[in-house]
Amino acid sequence: MTRSIFILLGLVTALALPVASAQDAPPPEASAEQEAPADPEALTATDRVIDVSEAPRDEDIAARISSTLEATDQFTGLTVRASSGVVTLRGTAATQNAKDLATKLAERTDGVAAVMNNLAIDKGPVWTLAPAQREIESISRATVRALPLIGIGLIVLAVSFLLARLISSLAVRTIFDKDDSALLRNVVRKLIAIVIGLIGIYLFLRISGLTRVALTVVSGTGILGLVLGFAFRDIAENFLASLLLSVQRPFRMGDVIEVDGHTGVVRKVTTRGTLLIDFDGNHIQIANSTVYKNTIKNFTANPKVRGSFSVGIGYEDDIATAQQVIRDMLEKHPAVLEDPEPLILVTELGAATVNLKVYFWLNGHEHSVLKVTSSVIRLAAGALTREGITMPDEAREVIFPQGVPVTISKDGDSPRPAASSHAPASAEPKPRPTHDDDTVATEAEGDLSPETKDLEKQADASRDPDEGANVLEEQ
Repeated sequence: MTRSIFILLGLVTALALPVASAQDAPPPEASAEQEAPADPEALTATDRVIDVSEAPRDEDIAARISSTLEATDQFTGLTVRASSGVVTLRGTAATQNAKDLATKLAERTDGVAAVMNNLAIDKGPVWTLAPAQREIESISRATVRALPLIGIGLIVLAVSFLLARLISSLAVRTIFDKDDSALLRNVVRKLIAIVIGLIGIYLFLRISGLTRVALTVVSGTGILGLVLGFAFRDIAENFLASLLLSVQRPFRMGDVIEVDGHTGVVRKVTTRGTLLIDFDGNHIQIANSTVYKNTIKNFTANPKVRGSFSVGIGYEDDIATAQQVIRDMLEKHPAVLEDPEPLILVTELGAATVNLKVYFWLNGHEHSVLKVTSSVIRLAAGALTREGITMPDEAREVIFPQGVPVTISKDGDSPRPAASSHAPASAEPKPRPTHDDDTVATEAEGDLSPETKDLEKQADASRDPDEGANVLEEQ
């Protein structure tokens, strides 16, 4: 009986021990029930071997990690939990680096087997000027540090510009003469100065620490040149043509030239085009590329200009006498040159006349071809008339479709055509002019000077259609 009682007491004791153990366990904290669920991807395991015999307590692990992280001042609302070597981190980290630092510190703590990092990253306010302020501060510090280098670079830049001016002027004086093209001298001077100036800018950027900007300037200069070359091809072509025209000098200021069907006096040659004024007083602008690529006919490059006119004499007149009369007249004319000698040639036997062609030479810089030709024709007509040499009109054939009425007189005279009812009562023949006036130039012909002087006066009084600089002005 006693044995049965002891067995029953043992069974009751065995059944009561688990219940008592459950009642003695501390209740879980209420805050743990409200925490956010753990992120499975935030769990990291350490490489540390778990030592069961000497494992530190979880409270010590949590306290150690918490104090270390709070000392960094990078976390807000930090909560550290440790359970069986597994550390859980909750709260807000200032940056991603701070979050990674928390994981590394927890992993290195003795007794930690795994780390569950559930820290959130503080994204900061939506509207803030802090990034701009930080950037301004960074630029300010960089500028202050670069001030000495910038000062040295500015000195180098100023010296390079001074050298560019001196070297370019010295090079132009050495290479060219005073009679060379002024435009060519200016272009070469500017090219040398630009090259030296670009070298100075490159050195300034390198000294100032702006290496990337220096490389950009060097590469961008070439690219910009190509772009401008294609974009302003016509302008560049005209500029190069003006440069070649100023060097080769196919004409000068005041020359009478013919280009592309236009004839006029050269007034100006700019970097864009050539300005002419024709003999009607009109201004003509021709692109320099057109002038350079077309045929240029210069009427005044050679001061000796040939004039000519034709005259017909009757078949009953002596041809040699007529030639000598005209030659004597030309030899006496002050505007006609003796060398080359004038020529009077028979060119055609016409229906009623023997046609002569008269050639003579004059100084085109001093006399006008048109005025001198008018003078010699007038004097030739007078000389031939005084010598009795006729200048008949060309023969014409007159046809009367209805016939010519003839009246037979009673006195037996030969038949005569009936008088026209429109004929005047007394038709007396007009006296032929005697051509006794040997005046070289009449008032109508003027002073035989070239028309270019009158055109230049008109051009000076008119508005200049091209305000560009004249590249031929100093030549």
